[in-house]
Amino acid sequence: MKKRFALLLTLLLALGMVLSACGGGKNSAGDKGSGKEKPKQEFRVNIKTEPFSLHPGLANDNTSGTVLRNTFEGLTRIGMDGKPELAMAEDYEVSEDGTVYTFKLRDAKWSNGDPVTAHDFEYAWKWALDPKNESQYAYQLYYLKNGEAANTGKASLDSVGVKAQDDKTLVVTLEQPTPYFLELTAFYTYLPINSKIAQKNPDWYKNAGEDYVSNGPFKMVTWEHRNKIELVKNDQYWDKDNVKLEKITMHMIEDVNTELSMFKKGELDWAGAPFSALPTDSIEQLEKEGILNIKPIAGVYWYKFNTEVKPLNNVKIRKALAYAIDREAIVKNITKAGQIPAMAAVPPSMFPENEKGYFKDNDVETAKKLLEEGLKELGYKDVSELPVIKIAYNTDEAHQKIAQAIQDMWKKNLGIKTELENEEWAVYIEKLHRGDYMVGRMGWLGDFNDPINFLELFRDKNGGNNDTRWENPQFKQLLIQSQKERDPEKRLELLKQAEKIFMDEMPVAPIYFYTNAWVQNDNLKDVAISGLGDVQLKWAYFE
Repeated sequence: MKKRFALLLTLLLALGMVLSACGGGKNSAGDKGSGKEKPKQEFRVNIKTEPFSLHPGLANDNTSGTVLRNTFEGLTRIGMDGKPELAMAEDYEVSEDGTVYTFKLRDAKWSNGDPVTAHDFEYAWKWALDPKNESQYAYQLYYLKNGEAANTGKASLDSVGVKAQDDKTLVVTLEQPTPYFLELTAFYTYLPINSKIAQKNPDWYKNAGEDYVSNGPFKMVTWEHRNKIELVKNDQYWDKDNVKLEKITMHMIEDVNTELSMFKKGELDWAGAPFSALPTDSIEQLEKEGILNIKPIAGVYWYKFNTEVKPLNNVKIRKALAYAIDREAIVKNITKAGQIPAMAAVPPSMFPENEKGYFKDNDVETAKKLLEEGLKELGYKDVSELPVIKIAYNTDEAHQKIAQAIQDMWKKNLGIKTELENEEWAVYIEKLHRGDYMVGRMGWLGDFNDPINFLELFRDKNGGNNDTRWENPQFKQLLIQSQKERDPEKRLELLKQAEKIFMDEMPVAPIYFYTNAWVQNDNLKDVAISGLGDVQLKWAYFE
């Protein structure tokens, strides 16, 4: 428990801070070892898979977000200290009631030389809210006045609270005061789009080329689908003098053993999270070698239940499956990187009591009782009449091992038959969004430092990233109340009540709270990893 407590303290300290990656690896590729030659400012990394989309309004996964955070820039950016700082905006004012933000944009250009204007922000945000574009993350813009109404077809896009007053002035009106709004404006759904390019070519974002323009520290010059992405320093970027890397190569290698081998050969400068993952079997050895970096982050690994599919439409069956998982065994024997078993949805860094959670880990006795009650409610005589439960996961060594372990636990503890299904990421996430699954693994990393971020994606049955098809009116009302509550303590209490409802109905089975584990080139400095697990290379360089 002492080790767990120390890890939790580290997690609490990690939020709001940047983890400056400053050592731990023995790879020194790029320096040639002379000690006198100027190192090449070229960073090579593996992002493991094809991004879901490199359109800011369509992206909904960590891989896409990693590329976008380094090629685009919003009104704000999460700085080296882990706090939002001005980026495309050079100044802003907030109304006395906290609902109107007036941003003044700096003189900045797109990578093709076009000026970045307030109209580009207005266009991008309204594009994501336009229901015909089916943005999975449109709900992140519901903080805007009439954002939700426009996205659900109940109001016009013209009524949304974002307006370019002129080329350099953006006026944003919110539904209610939002204390973390300047964190939100750093998130990729809030990024601008070159409206002139996008209106001329609706497919501008599907390939590298003259139409794929960005406004961040790097620009994309190569996109070999399912192979690699190449970024180079953006010479049009307003803050280019503080960007030291000249080139970034992002490989898409699914086999993490190959990734680690390439790192050891000096062919990569980084292996593992947050870009990819380390082979679980290698973690103990890397720790012995003294080159393993481990940092807790605000994220949770969970199994989603499709609550519209029998027998998962029964809450007692869902709870039986969740209770019959031995999380301690999973983090000890499979993931091995200091993860905390999760019996709650919100990370302990936000709700400290969630280190203990809402139920007992590996509570097989209660699980059996719940299973028996659920079977009766569904009209089954016994477990042998249950349909085979299919566990889906995206192709990955660790996901496979966890799925196999849970398959064994459900068979041994409950007598439930399961089948495993795996797909590569782009196909897998599409299947989950369509509801074409029974049980599906997924992870959620905080988009901003607030508990609501781990709850609001389940607010609406057809919400962009819900996938479970679960909805509860009382849960939804508590989230709405929390957004209107000005007292911070009362607001947190409303969110805790919402989480209790969520865990009582169990549309997901939490497995563990994340850590990032990686090895890196010793000479690589100032890779900024926030307490939420986001990674930025704007300030990175080789010493």
